Amino acid sequence: MDYAKMRAIAEELGAYAERLEGAWSVEIGPSGPILAMMCPSKRHEGAVRRICKQLDKQLLVTHPGYICANGPEIEHPSLARMRRPDALVIPEEVLDEEGLAVDATQVLAVVEIVSPSNPSNDYGEKLSDYPAMGIGHYMIVDPRTGTIEVHSEPCSGRYLNKEPYIFGDVVPFGPWTVETAGFRRYGKPGDLES
Repeated sequence: MDYAKMRAIAEELGAYAERLEGAWSVEIGPSGPILAMMCPSKRHEGAVRRICKQLDKQLLVTHPGYICANGPEIEHPSLARMRRPDALVIPEEVLDEEGLAVDATQVLAVVEIVSPSNPSNDYGEKLSDYPAMGIGHYMIVDPRTGTIEVHSEPCSGRYLNKEPYIFGDVVPFGPWTVETAGFRRYGKPGDLES
C-alpha cells in the first residue's frame, strides 16, 4: 500500500479516535496505520516535562528558534512512516504550518519515555524508524528500569553510537545535556503511582 493511502487511513483513524473516550494516538509503522490508546502515567509526563524544560533553555543558545515540543507527529512519506514521539526538537515556526505532521527533515532529536505496556515499540520499531528518517539524536528513557539510552549518528537505517546512562546522571544528548536526578521510576504493581 502506498503512503498516501496509509496517510488517508491514518487520518480516518484519527477522526474516529476523537469520538472515543480516552487519549488515542495514530502512527504509521512497518505494518501500516496503528491506533493505540495512550495511558501515560504522571511519572511518564513528568519526565517529558522535565526534558522539554531543560532542552528549551539550552536551545535558546544552541539553536535559536527551535523548541522541544510534546505532541506533533513526524512523517517521512518516502519511508511510509509517521511517528508521534513523546518529545521532539523542531523549529518553532513549523507549529504554525498547515497539516498534522512535521517533516522528519526538520527534526533534530526525539525522546521516548518507555511505556510499561509496549516497550518493544521504543526499543525496536522506533529505533529503526528514527535513524532511517535521518533524525540525528534519539533518547530512550525507561522508568521501568531507571535507565537511559542515547543513540546518535544515523547511518543506513540504524544508529552507529549508543551510550547507556542511569537515572541521576547528567546525560549528554547531542549538543545539550539532560539532568535526570528528578526522574522517577514506575512503581511496583499495587503502588499508587505506576
